[in-house]
Amino acid sequence: MIISTSIWGDIEVDEKEIYRFEKGIPGFEETTEFVLLDQNEAPFYYLQSLQQKELSFVLVDPFIFYPEYEFELPDSEAEELEIESNLVVRSILTLHEQVENSTINLLAPLVFNPDNRQAKQVILHQTTYQPRHSLQPVKKDETVRSKEGE
Repeated sequence: MIISTSIWGDIEVDEKEIYRFEKGIPGFEETTEFVLLDQNEAPFYYLQSLQQKELSFVLVDPFIFYPEYEFELPDSEAEELEIESNLVVRSILTLHEQVENSTINLLAPLVFNPDNRQAKQVILHQTTYQPRHSLQPVKKDETVRSKEGE
């Protein structure tokens, strides 16, 4: 299948690579079909809309930048996505001209079920995660040093 994108032009994707967001992504509810592209720019991925060639998101594996990142997927979300064992978690990046100002959304991860190609952005509740975390997390010992220097 050939899809049109504003970044890469027309590209060929396998229909087996298409993920369906039943309710869309918050703010883009009408757009329900996306392809997750790995452009060999690890750790970055692109989530490209099939319906709007101008709509794509830059994603990253959040565990690369935040190894301690964890959350419990609510049972209702796991049931909706029909997750049995396999799942893939990605986070949306907000890129800025100065890369060090770019942020990662840890509050609302994208959860993908590679077995049935269903996906959803899950908004976490009762958490300290925010929608804008630095791509360069502050290490615990750096936090202590900065407090001592005040």
